[in-house]
Amino acid sequence: LILFARVWIPDPEEVWKSAELLKDYKPGDKVLLLHLEEGKDLEYRLDPKTKELPHLRNPDILVGENDLTALSYLHEPAVLHNLRVRFIDSKLIYTYCGIVLVAINPYEQLPIYGEDIINAYSGQNMGDMDPHIFAVAEEAYKQMARDERNQSIIVSGESGAGKTVSAKYAMRYFATVSGSASEANVEEKVLASNPIMESIGNAKTTRNDNSSRFGKYIEIGFDKRYRIIGANMRTYLLEKSRVVFQVILHFSIPSSGWV
Repeated sequence: LILFARVWIPDPEEVWKSAELLKDYKPGDKVLLLHLEEGKDLEYRLDPKTKELPHLRNPDILVGENDLTALSYLHEPAVLHNLRVRFIDSKLIYTYCGIVLVAINPYEQLPIYGEDIINAYSGQNMGDMDPHIFAVAEEAYKQMARDERNQSIIVSGESGAGKTVSAKYAMRYFATVSGSASEANVEEKVLASNPIMESIGNAKTTRNDNSSRFGKYIEIGFDKRYRIIGANMRTYLLEKSRVVFQVILHFSIPSSGWV
C-alpha cells in the first residue's frame, strides 16, 4: 500500500477542504495533483511568488484532541477542524490550547454549569479533567489561596462570542467554592452594576443586539478565608470608531413648573 500525504487547501465556501496528494511533490513543481474527499481530482497550482505548499493534515488518531498543542501540525485549518469535530461530533464547546481555553458559543443553554459540575472541578488540577471554564477558574482560585497573590483571567473574543457569559460562570464558580453562593448571586450583582456610560458605548452587531464597545475590568475581593466580600466593575478602552452618533435628549419645562 502506498500512502500519500493529506493536505488542506483553501476553499471559498468551506474555507478549507481536505485533499490527498496523488503524486509526490518535487522541488520546482508548479502543480499538485490532488484527490478531494468528495471524489474529484484537482490540479492545484502553487503561488508562483510564495511557492508555499498546502498545510499538512493531522493523522485521524489526533483529531478531536482536547488540547490543540497535542496536534502534530498546528495551523488554522487544523485548529478549525479539531474544534469542529469536537463541537459537532461530541457536543464539546471547550478545548485547551496549552493554558488557554478556547470556547465555542453554542447559542443555547447547556447542562454543564450546575453545582455538581462545580464540585467535580473543585480541587482538581487544570488538565486532569475535560476542558471547562470551571477548570480555569479553579486554577486562578487555587493559586490565589496558595500564593496569596492577585490573579487575573483574561476573557477575549469578538462580538457575540460569549465573553460576558463566560465571566458570569467564572464568578458563579468563585461564589460556590468560597461558600458565598448562598448569600447572593454575586455574578448577577456584578453584571447589574454596569455604569450608565454603557448606554453610549453599546452597538448592534450581526450577532448581538446590545454589544458593549467597552473593555471591562471586574475585580472580586476575598477575605482571609477566601470568601467573596465585594466586587466592582470598571470600564475602559471605548472603541470610539464604533460610536457613529450621539443621542441628544431634549427636555422642555412647562410654564407651570415640573410635572
